[in-house]
Amino acid sequence: MKNMKLLVIDDEPGITSFLKEGLEEAGYSVDVASDGKSGLDLALSNNYNLIILDWMIPVMSGIVVCNQIRKTGSVVPIIFLTAKKNLDDLVLGFEAGANDYIKKPFEFEELLVRINAQLKENVPGNNTLRAGKLTINPLSHQVFFDSKEITFTPKEFALLEYLVHNMDSVCTRNRILQKVWDISLESDTSVVDVFITFLRRKLEKASGR
Repeated sequence: MKNMKLLVIDDEPGITSFLKEGLEEAGYSVDVASDGKSGLDLALSNNYNLIILDWMIPVMSGIVVCNQIRKTGSVVPIIFLTAKKNLDDLVLGFEAGANDYIKKPFEFEELLVRINAQLKENVPGNNTLRAGKLTINPLSHQVFFDSKEITFTPKEFALLEYLVHNMDSVCTRNRILQKVWDISLESDTSVVDVFITFLRRKLEKASGR
């Protein structure tokens, strides 16, 4: 991945050295930070293509770092590294602005797949999509219910667009992971349930039902 610059924020030297070496061998340029404060400073002062962020780090937690990055308006993809397995914790991570997560311990090959999926350029379609009173513009990434605009994150929009494209088909969790997250491995599908919940909340708020 020529000219792609990544930031790894993790306080475990073994993991950071392993990731830095592996990612650089894969063609990425990699910066490393060992605590939340220094990681946030790097994230805000450089233009990274993607950030790999540990949940439990000193000085400032990964959740706080993620929140602070999103408050600046940055849409840089963020992948959480976490030992947490509780669904509520994963929801908290996504609500903070994470794009994806991978549970420790993990296989490096799976992390590469997830990184490539986040960095992959999506070519939007040209046709406006409609589902009932819902209108989706793939070019501008705008969504309207009647005339009321609903704001979605890039991944939420991609999921909604996929579901509307396939509204007459059965969309399994594994199929959604393949098409929306570009992950073909046998992966944890709970991320799909989390994002479906996000979509429902926003659509119900906009529609009043």
